[in-house]
Amino acid sequence: MAGARVSLTHGIQLPVQSQSTLYAEAWEAGAGPADLVAVAQAADRAGFGYLACCDHVAVPRRLAPAMGTVWYDPVATLAHLAAVTERVRLLSHVAVVGLRHPLLTAKQYATLDRLSGGRLILGVGAGHVREEFEAVGAEFERRGAVLDETIDALRSALGPAEYPEHHGKRYDFADLGQLPRPAQRHVPLWVGGSSPAAVRRAALKADGWLPQGDPRGRLPGQLARIRRLREEAALDGEFTVGAITEALYVGDPGWDVGPRTLTGAPEEIAGSLREYPAMGVDQIQVRFRSRSRTELIDQIGAFGAAVAPLLTD
Repeated sequence: MAGARVSLTHGIQLPVQSQSTLYAEAWEAGAGPADLVAVAQAADRAGFGYLACCDHVAVPRRLAPAMGTVWYDPVATLAHLAAVTERVRLLSHVAVVGLRHPLLTAKQYATLDRLSGGRLILGVGAGHVREEFEAVGAEFERRGAVLDETIDALRSALGPAEYPEHHGKRYDFADLGQLPRPAQRHVPLWVGGSSPAAVRRAALKADGWLPQGDPRGRLPGQLARIRRLREEAALDGEFTVGAITEALYVGDPGWDVGPRTLTGAPEEIAGSLREYPAMGVDQIQVRFRSRSRTELIDQIGAFGAAVAPLLTD
């Protein structure tokens, strides 16, 4: 929007740690921890706002051809990367918290926040793999209701009190001390997902929303619904709206990056991405096409140096 003030931060979903056929590049199949560290450090140097890591405990054989079975644990992965980065924030995108008791989730993520010096953003979602829930004895059919209560329980269990307290239908705890507390007095909690239930949950129970697969054209309607829900509930606190962009390639790729990849000079890419804050988006999650770790790191550096400065006035 010409002349409008723009303020847009950006983060990145890490490669290697999840390898769904929907987005993993061919080189990731042979990659490992050293590659994760190198990419995380590149994003940290380039001024990215966060690194994101997915969550699946186990993938059933019927879904493995599409999802793959490579899914690094988000707490262990983000804690490892916290030790080798300096300022970039650490996002679970998303933690399927219904698979675990909220006190267990709180212990893990409170420790991560303490160890990282307060860099955690806790992204949560309902999950979608029935067998995964059944294997760990969690409720699949009522996972939405479980997530709603789990968010309430986590608000308490990740707060400043040494002895958090929650009394709900599924979880009931008090007089159980959990130290260390998070370094942040308030851990940001974002909800991921684009279903009507997920959008409502984000609007009414979270500090932010990350859609899952919404194209640009659908975002204005989703954001209008979030605004309406929050206004009706008289919620006026800080709320972060996210979006996942198209795949990007800064410059001329010189190879087939696919028809839905946004390419070109930094000014062209920035001009397109500035449509997001015009809709009301605060932060974007980006992904780059690449044929190697080196090419991905080069893309991260080019975006940070030449595109990102054009996204914020």
